[in-house]
Amino acid sequence: MSKLEDILQSEVAAEIAAIEAEAEAKVKEILEAARVQAEALKASRQRALEAEHAAALRRAESAAELLVNQARIAARGKVVEEVRLQVLRALEALSAQPQFGETLKRLAEEALQSVGQAEALVVHPDHAALLSEWARGKGLALSTDAALKDGVRLVMSGGRAFVQNSLSERLERAWDGLSARAAAVLWGQSAHAQ
Repeated sequence: MSKLEDILQSEVAAEIAAIEAEAEAKVKEILEAARVQAEALKASRQRALEAEHAAALRRAESAAELLVNQARIAARGKVVEEVRLQVLRALEALSAQPQFGETLKRLAEEALQSVGQAEALVVHPDHAALLSEWARGKGLALSTDAALKDGVRLVMSGGRAFVQNSLSERLERAWDGLSARAAAVLWGQSAHAQ
């Protein structure tokens, strides 16, 4: 029986070896599949990270560009405001010139044409002498207001309504168009696009 036992043992050992070999091949196959899957996952994650990095970089560049544009606009706004203040100072200096009396008369005539009928003319105290004869000729009382620096105010009958015509108010009314022209002169026609 020993021979039979040896044969059986040999067959069992061969079968065990075959099962072990098959199990080992299966383990290798599973490990290889896991390695391939891990590599694919790693590559996918790497691409996702690169895409996230690129998107974050684009967002940062856009934010930086926006900040630069905002700073540029703010700086241009300050320059245009400085131009406006210089023009206002020039208008104020103009009111001290000897020929300003003629300018005041033209402003008063325009105001009188717009209201038709008035009872009083109001000017800055420094300008009262310049318009006293004109006011008398139009039958208007003349009074002064120190706040009225560069123009005239016509008070209508009853004193409840008035029309004011001054250089600084004209500048304020026309400033939108003038500031656009100033920007075009300072920064060229493309100033609006930047």
